[in-house]
Amino acid sequence: MADPPARPSEARERAKNQDAPARPSEARERAKNQDEPARPSVARERAKTGEPRRRRLGATARTWLRAIHRDVGYSAVGLTFVYAASGIAVNHVADWDPNFTHATRTHELSTRLVDDDQAASRQVLATLGIREPPREVYREGDELEILLEHRTLHVVAATGHVVEEAQRPRLLLRAANWLHLNRGKKAWSYFADAYAAALLFLATSGMFMLPGRKGLLGRGAVFMLLGASIPILYVTLARG
Repeated sequence: MADPPARPSEARERAKNQDAPARPSEARERAKNQDEPARPSVARERAKTGEPRRRRLGATARTWLRAIHRDVGYSAVGLTFVYAASGIAVNHVADWDPNFTHATRTHELSTRLVDDDQAASRQVLATLGIREPPREVYREGDELEILLEHRTLHVVAATGHVVEEAQRPRLLLRAANWLHLNRGKKAWSYFADAYAAALLFLATSGMFMLPGRKGLLGRGAVFMLLGASIPILYVTLARG
């Protein structure tokens, strides 16, 4: 038995559903479902997208380079502060003492000094209330010089006038200068050489961390040439 014909209202509804365009959200979902491939392994996915092998290797190498650059940079922070602070201090050694602060005071003795140098030094120290034993005592002309750990007493024997010149080590800066100037001798040389090698690595690796116009083939080359031109121009102009 044949199916009864569809009613006019039902026929119009079916035609409307067939001819109506899909909604934007439905169209995007269909396109996504059609284009999205099954999830294969990472290697097959990269091969399917056509990514060049050399580009993948470059990206992987840059990832490792950034990681090593970061860790070496963190390790060099402490010594960088030491050498930077000491370098600024020692660079202006003509203007100040980078290791000690200095102070000068005067005193007047009420008693006459004896002729013996050692006895006279004990008399001066007792009068000034200094219990520290002197490192050296000697006469220079009419003055008696008494050398202590961090100060020197210049005593005029005839008048009892005393000039005290004291010096105190600068907190942390003296130790930084001691390391920077390699006063630790051979043992510290190994650490200093390792730090210098780390700086060379940071400078070299930094040139290859970014690709393209922001890297060595673009603005990186401009800044690198500017930095290198500073010492070259100074030596050339100063005729060093």
